[in-house]
Amino acid sequence: MQSIYIAGAGSGSGKSVVVLGFMELLSAINRRVGFFRPVVSRDVDEDNLTALILTRYDLPFPAHALYGCTAEEASELVAAGRYDELLKRILDKYMLLDEQCDMVLCAGTDYDGLVPSLEFDFNADLANNLGCTMVVVVKGFGRSPDEALHAVHMAHESMLDRRADLLATIVNGLDPDFVDLVKRRARGVLPAKETLYVLPETLALAKPTIGEVGKMLGGDCLCGEEDALNQVVTNYKVAAMEIPDFLNYVEDGCLIITPGDRSDIILASLAADVSAAYPRVAGLLLTGGLQPAENVQRLLAGLRRNKVAILGVDADTFQTALAVNRVESTILPGDERKIAAALGAFERNVEIKDLQERIAVHHSERMTPLMFEYQLLHRAKADRKQVVLPEGADERILRAAEILTLRGVADLTLLGDPGKIRQRIGELGLQLADIPIIDPVTSPKRDQYAAIYHDLRKHKGISEQMALDALEDVSYFGTLMVYTGDADGMVSGAAHTTQHTIRPAFETIKTKPGIRMVSSVFFMCLADRVLVYGDCAVNPNPDAEQLADIAITSAATAAAFGIEPRVAMLSYSTGESGKGADVEKVREAVRIARTRCPDLKLDGPIQYDAAVDASVARAKLPDSEVAGQATVFIFPDLNTGNNTYKAVQRSAGAVAIGPVLQGLNKPVNDLSRGCTVIDIVNTVTITAIQAQAAAPD
Repeated sequence: MQSIYIAGAGSGSGKSVVVLGFMELLSAINRRVGFFRPVVSRDVDEDNLTALILTRYDLPFPAHALYGCTAEEASELVAAGRYDELLKRILDKYMLLDEQCDMVLCAGTDYDGLVPSLEFDFNADLANNLGCTMVVVVKGFGRSPDEALHAVHMAHESMLDRRADLLATIVNGLDPDFVDLVKRRARGVLPAKETLYVLPETLALAKPTIGEVGKMLGGDCLCGEEDALNQVVTNYKVAAMEIPDFLNYVEDGCLIITPGDRSDIILASLAADVSAAYPRVAGLLLTGGLQPAENVQRLLAGLRRNKVAILGVDADTFQTALAVNRVESTILPGDERKIAAALGAFERNVEIKDLQERIAVHHSERMTPLMFEYQLLHRAKADRKQVVLPEGADERILRAAEILTLRGVADLTLLGDPGKIRQRIGELGLQLADIPIIDPVTSPKRDQYAAIYHDLRKHKGISEQMALDALEDVSYFGTLMVYTGDADGMVSGAAHTTQHTIRPAFETIKTKPGIRMVSSVFFMCLADRVLVYGDCAVNPNPDAEQLADIAITSAATAAAFGIEPRVAMLSYSTGESGKGADVEKVREAVRIARTRCPDLKLDGPIQYDAAVDASVARAKLPDSEVAGQATVFIFPDLNTGNNTYKAVQRSAGAVAIGPVLQGLNKPVNDLSRGCTVIDIVNTVTITAIQAQAAAPD
């Protein structure tokens, strides 16, 4: 399998976005993918791109195995006329990594160590010597169509001179107005068989964050919540005036640079950030190695909430302002907003399937967590559905909505007070300007939904006024949006109980034909596989008939998400060895399920170890096609299931996606009140895919 070398055709190409996109694409396929940097600027531990890839993809290699040499070492060898020795040194380290991988993604040099005019040729030489096919990234930022096309032409001339093997050329960061023009005109510049992609400039990627500024300047974080470091810096202001004059210069997303002893500027900046009358402040950069007065520090430490990061540096204000002006945007580990923006830009503008075919990576039947998440995202994006989020004012919901929007996963609608939600979006600095927001209290749809709800529930004593009152509630309003087809699915529960979230669905949407009950599953993403656990959230003590229903429905859910269902009906004994009411219930459930679905791979009663461990399975159920290789686990009751999934989640470091409700005519899914932003992203993605399956042909 040929490895890939991604090289910028000059400085400032923004190749990190392309590297991240390719790593996501390759790692999602069941291959052992390595990452290699032939040359790093300084120490590999300080290399942002290596840290990002190591962290995000949990590579099983030490950092020192992922690079060839430092830029200083490379420059010394080139200056001494020992170019071949440099290539050999890099090749030796690359081969050590390559032996442990199916393929390796290489990220070329950063144009800050070698002679810039020779650096692209050096990358082409390296790609040839490492046996890689090349992806060339051409800078589009600030360039006209003619300038961008000229840069593409020059890069190809150099490639031809070096006889490099080219996979694709990517123009990155071009003005969106020029994209179509450059694509058309590129046909006259490039050979017909060669592939060109164009990534338009994305605001979220064009500017550095507070964290990036701090890292480049070696600053210390003095104050601010964790996400404060991910705020984008759109401009900076050197604050030397008195407060009344200073406030006139505050702009949205500005970084305030001021000496550390200017307590007045510090406090005015924090006040401006929370004031509806002033723009959002991205952060503060305190200079001169000075600390705010002790009582001001105490005031800052006691703030209940502070989303404005305050950094400190030793350099004076003038030197700091010059240094900030030189900081280029990058992507730091853990910056989920920028990662989502980068992957969204890559996936919207690059033909993923075409690239996969050209790379000729073969799929295997094994389903890894990264493969699973990748497939979820791309299945959701293939047929975008409308998902309503009733808890529109919740910060986690808003942050998840931004990620989902940036990656183009689903079309979202928020419920709640539009004024408060818009204010919250502005305070958090999120890119959600175009997201629809509906207030159930004032919506013209409220009367229509109330009439429908009354008609559905009047046999239960619900009056017209009671129905109208119910539709003031976001859960009922969101559910009626789904019922009427104004939304394809709903996700709630970050701030509401499970009962509050799902009761309206039980009353209106109801179950699919042939399905006796609503149940739930968790997708348990372990290190090397994805398992399905059911039911761990809804039914406290199902009888045999209900257990059989849960098993059949869970198997269908697994299959719908690309997991081959092999169902283990769990109990405290395996096969015929155990007696008692509990094991008999499971045994009867197995009989019912086999009668209803004779082709389903299903076995039980079976203990968990016999279901997952091949050696135990050979001893306890040697003839079973499920034992030792189960993928779907049906627990005998909610107590067992809920405790087991949480034990596995915490003890094995598994990612638990769910609960995913199954059996409803249209998808409504519940979140845990302790959910994270990524939990919400995954649940919305799954809901969108469920909506695809529920849509009429």
